[in-house]
Amino acid sequence: MSATPDQLHRFVFEHANVRGELIHLDRTLQDVLARRQYPDAVTRLLGEALAASGLLSSILKFRGSLILQLQGQGALPMLVASATHEQDLRGIARLAENAEAPATGTPLNAVCEQGYLAITIDPDDTDDRYQGIVPLETERLGEAVENYFSQSEQLPTRVWLACDGKQAAGLLMQRLPGDAGEDADAWNRAEHLAATITEQELLELGPREIIGRLFHEEDIRLFEPGRVRFNCHCSRERLAGVLQGFGYDEARSIIAEQGEIEASCEFCGHTYRFDSVDVEQLFSDGGIAPPDATQH
Repeated sequence: MSATPDQLHRFVFEHANVRGELIHLDRTLQDVLARRQYPDAVTRLLGEALAASGLLSSILKFRGSLILQLQGQGALPMLVASATHEQDLRGIARLAENAEAPATGTPLNAVCEQGYLAITIDPDDTDDRYQGIVPLETERLGEAVENYFSQSEQLPTRVWLACDGKQAAGLLMQRLPGDAGEDADAWNRAEHLAATITEQELLELGPREIIGRLFHEEDIRLFEPGRVRFNCHCSRERLAGVLQGFGYDEARSIIAEQGEIEASCEFCGHTYRFDSVDVEQLFSDGGIAPPDATQH
C-alpha cells in the first residue's frame, strides 16, 4: 500500500532559493496500465515518465500540456507521457515489432537506442509551442531530464524517479533564480542530501517522512497536496482533425469500403465513429464534425 497515492506535494526551503516537489502515482499508473500490457522494463520506464511529466508540468507557469517523449531505435522506439496544468496524466509506449522484450534493469540508452528525449510545452491560449530536445546518453530517465534542463540553460535541477511496476514516484529539486538569500549554501546542501534518497524510500515513504529523512536539519515549508489523476483529453473534434489529414478522397474510400470510419484514441481506447454525412460535412465547409451523444 502506497503512503500517499496520487498526490503532488510542493515544498520550499525557508530563507533560501530552493524548492522541491514530490509526486506519487498509484491509481493513475494502474489506470494507464489497464489499457495496455507492457514488459516489466517498459512498465517501469513508463511509470517514471508519468512521474517526471507530472513534476515538470507543475513547475511551469502556463495553462496547457507538457509532453515528454522518448524516441529512438531498438526495443522501444516510442514512449510518450503528458500532464496538463491540472495534473491530468496519460501515457503510452510502443514496442518494436518482433523485438525481444528488454530485461528489467536494462539501461535507458539500451532500451531506446540512438534515441532522444523531447519535452514539448503546448499552451492552451496560443499556437506557440516550445520544444527542447536532448540525446539519450544516460542510463536513467531522471538523468536525461536533468540534461534537458542543463542544455536548455534553465534553472539548476535534479530529478530522482522510481517505479516498481505498480506505483511510481519522483523527487525534483530546483534552485530558484535571484539572490541566494540568507543561506548561500542551501542549494549545494539540498542537492547533496536529496541524492541520498533510495528508490524504495521514494515509493514507500510519505512526503513528511521523506522530507524528515532528507532535510531534518532544514527549515522546510510543505504546502497542501495537489491531486493527480489519469484523464485523457481526447475528443471527437481532435480525431476529426486527424481524419481531415487523410484527405477527402481517402476518407470517402474508407466509407465506401467499410460504411463508416472508426478512430480510437491510443491513450484511453475511446472510439469515435464517423459516417458519410460526417465526412461530407467535415470536408465541405472545413469544419469539424459536431459531437454526437449517440456516437462513442
